[in-house]
Amino acid sequence: MGRSTRARPKQLGGKLRQIRVTLGLTQLEMIKALGMKGARLHPSNISEFESNRREPSLLVLLRYARIAGVSTDVLIDDKLNVPK
Repeated sequence: MGRSTRARPKQLGGKLRQIRVTLGLTQLEMIKALGMKGARLHPSNISEFESNRREPSLLVLLRYARIAGVSTDVLIDDKLNVPK
């Protein structure tokens, strides 16, 4: 049995980077802003999220959305843009 790949949002990484840069945070500062106690996030994880090499968990995605003041739909839907 083979594994098929599922559709992934192509713009997610760029949106996550936009949020971090707009807030003027480093990757380490973004981890602190996310407030994910117990989640072992490292700057390399943030880099992987922003370059679309890895998808964040749903809880991390929810934290990004809350920090940015947007719905998770905005982050996931490639047709929607993060407001400036």
